[in-house]
Amino acid sequence: MRTMSAREHRRARRVAVNYPALIESIGQPPVALHPAVASVYQRVTPDEGSVGTKLPGMVRDLSTNGMFLSCDPFPLLARVHVSFDLPTYGAVEVVGWVLWRRERDCEIPDALGDPVPLPAGIGILFEAMPLEARMVIAKMAR
Repeated sequence: MRTMSAREHRRARRVAVNYPALIESIGQPPVALHPAVASVYQRVTPDEGSVGTKLPGMVRDLSTNGMFLSCDPFPLLARVHVSFDLPTYGAVEVVGWVLWRRERDCEIPDALGDPVPLPAGIGILFEAMPLEARMVIAKMAR
């Protein structure tokens, strides 16, 4: 494992990993609102077309706030359930939102001009994760 560059501008440090995962699009349950709130309430509408889709993937980088999964990309704003094994912790189940996607593999040059492969996949922001698992990830990313 290696931590990412200190030049990152992310809120949480991340660590490069290679863990198999299972991803499922789960959708968003309906929200019952009081009528006084319903007329002034706005919410992001999650993707519903992929609900029930299950795919294998690989966790490629991980932080306490989110992850990158190389996999067939889910639609933006899909709400997903991801399960994977975290060494020293065990099975982890998280719920999150697809905030970005890379539709196919590509390459970019590094500082020396050498190609760096970037796999297709999705960036997930965690909605829910066990606190103990977050603590293990935080220690890994130090």
